[in-house]
Amino acid sequence: MRDRLLPWLVPAIITTTILPASSQVTIPITVTVSPGRAVLGDTLAIVVNAAEQPTVEVAGKALPVFSIGPQQWRAFVATTPLQTPGRRSLVVRSGNETRNLLLWVGDRSFPVQSIWLPPGKDASGTDLEFDRVDAFKALVTPERLWQGAFRRPNSGPVTTPYGVRRYYNGVFAKDYFHRGLDYAGPKGSPVVAAQRGRVALVGRESQGFLIHGNTIGIDHGQGVLTIYLHLDQIRVQEGQMVEAGQVIGTVGNTGASTGPHLHWGLYVNGECVDPRSWLAQGWQ
Repeated sequence: MRDRLLPWLVPAIITTTILPASSQVTIPITVTVSPGRAVLGDTLAIVVNAAEQPTVEVAGKALPVFSIGPQQWRAFVATTPLQTPGRRSLVVRSGNETRNLLLWVGDRSFPVQSIWLPPGKDASGTDLEFDRVDAFKALVTPERLWQGAFRRPNSGPVTTPYGVRRYYNGVFAKDYFHRGLDYAGPKGSPVVAAQRGRVALVGRESQGFLIHGNTIGIDHGQGVLTIYLHLDQIRVQEGQMVEAGQVIGTVGNTGASTGPHLHWGLYVNGECVDPRSWLAQGWQ
């Protein structure tokens, strides 16, 4: 992985005093971004302090914005290995004010694997499976349910990191990257909820989840989701609230899996980001 040396926000904090016609001064508008240096795969938090709810656009795309305190709002920027590093426009609007800023997301090297599949071994899923998983990934609910940093969902070692790129039978899969972390563990070892949230997806291999296997998806609110794949047992139901560290299932070998392990993914606004930064901070 390359050193994270690229400046990320130019400038890091913008402060503007607004002088209305009435000459009454409102609170200054400030924009702060964390982390201070970001690379592909990171999640970036844009926090805006302003008198009115702002809108936030990055590279021309409007982002969901949520209140996190009095006159304070936040939007998340999700980055992935498929995106291009470098400059991105950041436009923040509040009331009659518009701030045009620049973000800089640094490059990052991801491991590359070569996979050789025998004829007829290329697994395919079902429409039901992909439709339900896609609907889950699109969830953006307004309430923040998580509390603090996320935690490891399993105690086993990580065997495949986030972002791995692959060649299949000598052909580079340009749209593929490993969307999460794989934890090795014996079949039946516990899988816990990474943070507080609501179970929004339960899918079973017997119902057509041929790729994902037995699956649990948790909605943590404000566009933040976690998904748990290839499970053996499922111990929760859709709609159920779960707490951080609560056992929700067990490690298995269901779906497109070559051995017992847990695949854990974390999605922000529909994009799969590196979960490791969420293990260090929770963006309260």
